[in-house]
Amino acid sequence: VQLQASGGGLVQAGGSLRLSCAASGTISSIGTMGWYRQAPGKQREPVATETVDGNINYADSVKGRFTVSRDGASNTVYLRMDSLKPEDTAVYYCNVYILATGSVVWRPYWGQGTLVTVSS
Repeated sequence: VQLQASGGGLVQAGGSLRLSCAASGTISSIGTMGWYRQAPGKQREPVATETVDGNINYADSVKGRFTVSRDGASNTVYLRMDSLKPEDTAVYYCNVYILATGSVVWRPYWGQGTLVTVSS
């Protein structure tokens, strides 16, 4: 099982980006999918998560600007980021709970991280 994230880059303040993260491998089932971020010198923090039932949670700092969504057919989670601010600069990591084929234990998997830089 692996996660492949993409979509980061350099954008000016007020701009938009969309991140994608696709899960692949021997997957039996997928649970909660979401995004975390880690800014320089800070701890990793949750940004947005979406459960299988469609329950969504956002960090207060991104509410109204970011939108998380998932595509069950392609095992992909997205993060649409609008009205970006310099303080959104961070490495963004996708996180997906997966039940691998042949396993009875759900495990959290992490993508490799994608850098988002917002210039002022």
